[in-house]
Amino acid sequence: MKTFPKPLSAGEERACLERLEAGEPEARTLLIERNMRLVAHVAKKYQNSDYDMEEFISVGSIGLIKAVNTYHRDRGSRFATYAAKCIENEILMLLRSNKKYSREVSLYEPVGVDKDGEAVSLVDLMEAENREMLDDIIRDQDIRELYEAYEIGLKNQEKAVIRMRYGLFGEKARTQREIAAALGISRSYVSRIEKRALKKLREQFGEKESPPYQQKEREVRKT
Repeated sequence: MKTFPKPLSAGEERACLERLEAGEPEARTLLIERNMRLVAHVAKKYQNSDYDMEEFISVGSIGLIKAVNTYHRDRGSRFATYAAKCIENEILMLLRSNKKYSREVSLYEPVGVDKDGEAVSLVDLMEAENREMLDDIIRDQDIRELYEAYEIGLKNQEKAVIRMRYGLFGEKARTQREIAAALGISRSYVSRIEKRALKKLREQFGEKESPPYQQKEREVRKT
């Protein structure tokens, strides 16, 4: 399989989307080229069908182009979420239109029932698998953006508190008292640093969706 260019960083993607909205054709080309790994990632889910990966990537690329042409940041969804769905739709359309494939196994043929007694088809199962894959893509992007925001948006002391508080970089999550003892400062000061750092991270994420540290935050606060 082809080796595709490295994906854009979170900051590069935001800047590219802004340039795209401003009408720069180079931004459109860059978004397509640097998201080809996403096409390959989605295509792998269907690699055991009658088509080879090159065909799926070719068709998935059409979905990616459609995503770039129609994506709007103000609707709230992340570009990876939207693009992966467009790529998926093109691949499923290819599978549904394939007469040979349809004769062998109908995508709409019932293969069982769900907990409510409703019939479940092959296409339902395929879409369910893809939702899990989308969750993985979105989580990976969120984590990448979190660490980027951590590196560029926080001061050293804020980094230390967040790293120890939420167990980043393989560390064990600690209480505010434990952090205060380790840094030689008061617990109340640790609390102020944590709140200030979290505010900065939320601003980096633009509050469009819950950043991945918020689930970690809820877990830590239970301890």
